[in-house]
Amino acid sequence: MIKDNDLLQLKTKNLTEAQINEQLSCFINGFPCLEVKASATVEKGVRRPTKDEEQAYVRTWTDGLASGIRVTKFVPASGAASRMFKDLYAFLDAPRDAPETGFEQTFFADVKHFAFYDALNAACLKLYQTEIPALTAAGRYKDVVAALLNSDGLNCGSLPKGLLIFHHYSDGARTAMEEHLIEGATCARTVADNTAYIHFTVSPEHLPLFRKLLAEKQSQYEQKLDVKFDVTFSLQRPDTDTIAVDMANAPLRDVNGSLVFRPGGHGALIHNLDSIEADVIFIKNIDNIVSESFHDALYYKKVLAGVLLAVQRKIFDYTSLIESGGYTQEQVAEMIHFLQDELCIKNPDTKYLEDVELILYIKRKLQRPLRVCGMVRNTGEPGGGPFLAVNPDSTVSPQIAESTQIDMSNPTAKTIYEHGSHFNPVDLVCAVRDAQGNKYHLPDYVDRNTGFISIKSKDGRELKALELPGLWNGAMSDWNTIFVEVPIETFNPVKTVNDLLREQHAAKTNRMRISVTGGTKQSPQKTCELK
Repeated sequence: MIKDNDLLQLKTKNLTEAQINEQLSCFINGFPCLEVKASATVEKGVRRPTKDEEQAYVRTWTDGLASGIRVTKFVPASGAASRMFKDLYAFLDAPRDAPETGFEQTFFADVKHFAFYDALNAACLKLYQTEIPALTAAGRYKDVVAALLNSDGLNCGSLPKGLLIFHHYSDGARTAMEEHLIEGATCARTVADNTAYIHFTVSPEHLPLFRKLLAEKQSQYEQKLDVKFDVTFSLQRPDTDTIAVDMANAPLRDVNGSLVFRPGGHGALIHNLDSIEADVIFIKNIDNIVSESFHDALYYKKVLAGVLLAVQRKIFDYTSLIESGGYTQEQVAEMIHFLQDELCIKNPDTKYLEDVELILYIKRKLQRPLRVCGMVRNTGEPGGGPFLAVNPDSTVSPQIAESTQIDMSNPTAKTIYEHGSHFNPVDLVCAVRDAQGNKYHLPDYVDRNTGFISIKSKDGRELKALELPGLWNGAMSDWNTIFVEVPIETFNPVKTVNDLLREQHAAKTNRMRISVTGGTKQSPQKTCELK
C-alpha cells in the first residue's frame, strides 16, 4: 500500500512506514470498546465536598501557592470557529432572504446583545454604508451575516474561537483569549514571581494572529491586574497526524498522488502537555470562559486544586514510606484502603498477591500522574462523562469516556452510559511530578487501544479518519483520577454563536470586576467503593 515515493512524504512528517502500517491495521481491525462497570455518581466515584471541606481545600491551595508551586494554565485553542456559524452558513446558502428557523430568528432578534455588535455594525457601514437596523428593516439579513463571516468583513468564519469577541465591557470588547489571560491571573498565578504562565495550543495558520493580539494587549492587562504574563504557544506535532483511508481501507491520495493525512484530534496534545514545565497544570477549553461578572465560579477551580494537593500529599507520604522499607502490615492495609476509597481503584486480585507483589502493585498505582476533574450534573449536553471502567490490567478505576468508546449494542453498557448522572465539562487540574520532583513522561500513560474511527469527507469523497485517544480520555487513561462535583454554572461553552447570548456572555451583563469569593452548601461526600 505504501509506495517508495511515499517515504519522502513520511520523512517530512517524522513518521515511519511501520507507524503507518500500524495505523492502517487500526482501520481494518478497529478498536475494542471500553468496558464500563458503572457510571460514576456521588454514591460511588464523584466527590461532593461540604462547604467546610471546600474552604479547607481552598486554604490548601493557597498554602501550596505560597510554598512556591509553579502553575500553568493549558488551553487547547487550535480549533476553527467555523462550526459555531454552521446555522448562519446554511442561511446564506438557503433559497430565501428572511430568517425562518428559530436559530436564525433568535440571532437577528438579539443581535444587539452580542459583544461583537459594534464591530459588526462598523463592518456593515464599511461594506454597505448602512447600519444593521436599516439593513434588517430592508430585508438585507444576508448582508449582515456576510459581513460577520466573510473575509471582507469580520472574517469570523475563518478565525479560531480564541480570537473571536466573546464579551463586552465599559472599556471595550474582549476575545476569548483575553478572558483566559484574566482567568489565569485570577486563579493560576505563581506567587513566587507574580507570574501567570499560560500556554495555548494553536494551528500554524493562526499563530501570527494570536501573537499579534498578545502583543497588543499584554501590557494593558499586566498593568490592570498587577501581574506578569508568560504566554507561550505550541502547534500540534506533524508526527501525530494520522493517515486517511477510503471506505475500503486503502490509503487515500490527493489529485497529485500524495497520501492524505489528517490531524489526530486533541489526543495529540498529550505531547504538548508533556512539554510544560510546571508542578500543577490547569486545563480548560478555549470556549468555556465567562465574563468577569461571573468570576465567583473560579472559586471551584481553587477547590479542585486543593483536592489535588491534598491527595498528592498522601501519595507522596505513602511512596516515601514504601521507599524506606519501614512500613507495617497495618500501613499496607491503609494504603490499600487509600487506593480503593480515595482513588477508587478496585483490584479483585489484591487478596491473592504475595507481600512483595502487593507492595509493587501499590507503588505502581501510586507513582502516576494525578488529575482532579470537575464534573457537572448531566443536563443533556452531548459529550463524555465519568465512569468506573476496566483497565488493561483488569483493575477498575475512574475514567472519562465518550459514547464512541462504549458498545451501544450492549444493553447493559448503553444503560450505564445513558443513565450517567454527571457530564465532563473539561475542567481539569493536573499534577505531573513524582515525590522527588521528577516529571512523568506523559505519553507513557496513554491507552493506545482507546482511539476511534470517524467518517469524514474531502473534496466530495467519503473517507475514514483515525482519531488518537482523546486528551482527557484514553491519553490520560493510566493516570490517577478523582472526580469532584462542581456547579453547572462553571460550564459555559460556546458551541454556536447564539450561545454568546447566554447571560454569562451577553454584552448587557458584563462589567469590570475581579474577585473570587463564595461557595455553596453541599451534602457530604459518599464512598466510591465499587459494589
